[in-house]
Amino acid sequence: MNSFKHMHEWRDNIDRFFGESFWNEFEGILKPNIPYVNIYRKDYEILCVINIPGIRQIKQIDCQVDGYNIQIEGDITIPASGYELIEEEIVQGSFNRTIELPYRVRDDKVNARYEHGLVWIHLYKDVQDNKKSRSISIKDGDK
Repeated sequence: MNSFKHMHEWRDNIDRFFGESFWNEFEGILKPNIPYVNIYRKDYEILCVINIPGIRQIKQIDCQVDGYNIQIEGDITIPASGYELIEEEIVQGSFNRTIELPYRVRDDKVNARYEHGLVWIHLYKDVQDNKKSRSISIKDGDK
C-alpha cells in the first residue's frame, strides 16, 4: 500500500470540498521561510546572519537594505548529479525573503560578507529620517 497515494487523494478531496485556494491560507505554516536568519543587536548595531549554503559566486545573491527591512533573494542549489534524492532537509530552490529589522538602519554604513555558507550583514541604527533603498555588496570571506 502506498501511503503517499492516499495522502494525495485526501488532499484532492479537501480541494474539492473547500476549494483549491484552501491550502494558500497555510502556505506560511507549511512552507518554511528560507533562508534561515538569526538577528542580533547591541546598542546601535544589528548583526544579521543568513544561512545560504552552496553559493559559488557572490552575484548569485541579491541583497537590498531599505530602512526597516533587508530584502534578499537568490537560489540554493546543492549539486549531486547522478544521485537520486532520498531525503531532503536542506531546503533548496529559489528564495525571496524580506527580513524585518527591529529598528530603522542606515543605508550608508553596511558591511556584508559570505563565509562558510553564511551571509554576515552588519548594520547600524539610523538616527536620521532618511527613506531611500541601497543595494548591499557582499564580499567573499573565504578568500
